[in-house]
Amino acid sequence: MKVKSTLILLTIAIFWQVGLAQKPSTTIVNFNKRGEQVMKFTSMGEAIDAHDGEIAYFKGVYYLYGTSYGCGFSWGIKDAPFCGFKTYSSTDMVNWTDRGAMFDASTPVWQSRCNGNTYGCFRPHVIFNQKTGLYVLWINVYDNRVGFRVFTSKSPTGPFKEVLEPKLAVNSDSPVAGLNNGDHDTFVDDDGIGYIAYTDWRTTGTIVIEQLSDNYLSGTGKHVKSVTAGNTEAPSLFKRKDTYYVTYSDPNCGYCSGTGTSYKTAKHPLGPWSEGIKISDNSCGGQPSFVSTIKLGSGNIYLYGSDLWNNAAKNESLANFYWAPLSFAEDGSINPMVCQEQVEVPLDKKSSTPVMISKSSLNKNSSLNNTTGTTGFTQFGDIGRNIKRAQTFLAKATGLLTGLSIATFKNGFPDQPLTLEIFEADEAQQPIGSKLTTITLPPDSLKWSVNMVNINPSIEVRAGTQYAFVLSSLTSKGFFGFAYNDNAIYKEGGASYSSDGGNSFKMEKDRSLMFHTTIQKANPNDKKEKRHT
Repeated sequence: MKVKSTLILLTIAIFWQVGLAQKPSTTIVNFNKRGEQVMKFTSMGEAIDAHDGEIAYFKGVYYLYGTSYGCGFSWGIKDAPFCGFKTYSSTDMVNWTDRGAMFDASTPVWQSRCNGNTYGCFRPHVIFNQKTGLYVLWINVYDNRVGFRVFTSKSPTGPFKEVLEPKLAVNSDSPVAGLNNGDHDTFVDDDGIGYIAYTDWRTTGTIVIEQLSDNYLSGTGKHVKSVTAGNTEAPSLFKRKDTYYVTYSDPNCGYCSGTGTSYKTAKHPLGPWSEGIKISDNSCGGQPSFVSTIKLGSGNIYLYGSDLWNNAAKNESLANFYWAPLSFAEDGSINPMVCQEQVEVPLDKKSSTPVMISKSSLNKNSSLNNTTGTTGFTQFGDIGRNIKRAQTFLAKATGLLTGLSIATFKNGFPDQPLTLEIFEADEAQQPIGSKLTTITLPPDSLKWSVNMVNINPSIEVRAGTQYAFVLSSLTSKGFFGFAYNDNAIYKEGGASYSSDGGNSFKMEKDRSLMFHTTIQKANPNDKKEKRHT
């Protein structure tokens, strides 16, 4: 009997452990072990370029909405173009797919509303209206009186179409195109009533919360002013159990790398609201952007996001993100934030992991030869004048190098192209001999955000031979950059640096630049002697 009981208990324990092991989850990486910000990429090797927005969860899919900077938008620079708003989708918040623009922002109308000659357009937030079956997008603008424009779409990825200009209770008699209303969040309560929380710039940054119309396209006039006392912005409104929360940037500081996050609570969205409590002094190196309620079968998570701005750069393409769930005490208060290098987040279902590969760099006879992947990379820029960067790689097959993809970007308006040269490399991983090919990449062909550039060198390579690609530029303005990882992720080559125009290169310990190569293998029946071209 004792043996039988033991077997039953053992069986229960095994099933319990298997059940735990089968619970799907995902790991979000925010920083590496040195505390450096880690970039988030699409599965195609493009850096996520969607800032000051939110992550929304619709029908089992995560959607990241944000302002794009990759085309060169720079706040305060009058001839800078507006890049629009982008959408990315994912089933695990790690592997993202670029779903394109939320609407066409390249038109003269949108350029006049949002380009560098204006205050800009920011903070796309999307909610779903159960009654109308439409996804509703609110964005912050500064070309009208109300400070917002509204769109609808039948799909969470758009395209979104603009509807009539909304009306709100606050600053309705203020000058047109002034600093009236700003940073906002939209929220749908359990009963289907919608709300918008927004910043009143006329009162130096107090927060207002207003009930929306049944279709979520305008305000109703029912509102509460001065939820905060001022000098705040970027509110996020959400509900947990029977308590409403509003988090906000405390103080307000646009594009700052390290403002505080505070919150207040209430029993109704229109208050009264409690006194503020600060949960972070620096928002993990950025500025708070959103708190999204992710409703999973296992329970709700309240995902906090902050924009890790690039030291108030005019162009914020290189800004990163911090994402992690908030935690709560038994009394419902939000625990002080602990900035986490990485965090495990539950999922409703297991997600497959795609391979990073660009279709344009392959043909039907080519195969992936080397790849560094996209995990754990950060960025740096200094390529120009006497500074060159190099990366060696091992050819694992004999044939034609049909694809070389490198992660790069531009900054500061370079006036000369980025040059890529390929050499053989010696045992010390130094470029040697004559260059095998030279490819120039005009500045206009590159983005301000980190992207994989796909090149077809079309040179013959030999299995077991080391090669090096070298990046350089004669630009007299700005520079070009690269993505790198210092965790020795690529064992068959390494990165090096030259500060004397390429006369000598110094190896950088454990560093790899982000790249991948493809080779069209030689036909074994082809007896002809092959040479480099």
